[in-house]
Parts: sequence; structure tokens; C-alpha cells
Amino acid sequence: MYKILPYSFEQAKKLNVLILPSTKFQYKIDVYSKDLNYICSIGDKNYLDYPTYIKEYGLEYANIRRKLYKKRHESDRNKVGSRGYFADKILW
Repeated sequence: MYKILPYSFEQAKKLNVLILPSTKFQYKIDVYSKDLNYICSIGDKNYLDYPTYIKEYGLEYANIRRKLYKKRHESDRNKVGSRGYFADKILW
């Protein structure tokens, strides 16, 4: 089971959303509005994310991976309210 790290909680707070471990097997996190309405699930469990890269490989390598993620997901990470948007803002 994926353990949500403090970085993700801080990022979610900035977006005014709540995050909990996902109830869907494939994902890491479920995103909810402040009134507990489900928004989406984010983060494939098969891949690492920014806070996990920092924890396991250090900040320098994590920053390289973050840059590559943002470039790879440029088409969907800027669509406010989309899964890509929340994944970018909370996990990266």
C-alpha cells in the first residue's frame, strides 16, 4: 500500500482538497473536495513520484525526474480539474 508523504499533503492543502489512500487498486491517492465529494484517483502504483524519488534517490535525481514528468505530461497537466492536473500539483 502506498504511504502518502507529507509533501503531497502540503500540496493538496494548497489546492484546498483532501487526499486519502486510494480505494482503487491501481492508484495511490483519491482526491476529494473539502465537502468530501470524490474528484478523481491519481498516481499509478507502478511508478514513483517526486516525494518518493527524493526519499529514495535524493533531491538532485528527483528534480531530473520531475522535469521529465512535466515535459512528458505537458498536454494534460495544465487542464484545471483533470486527473493530470491533480497528479502534477499533488505528486510532482
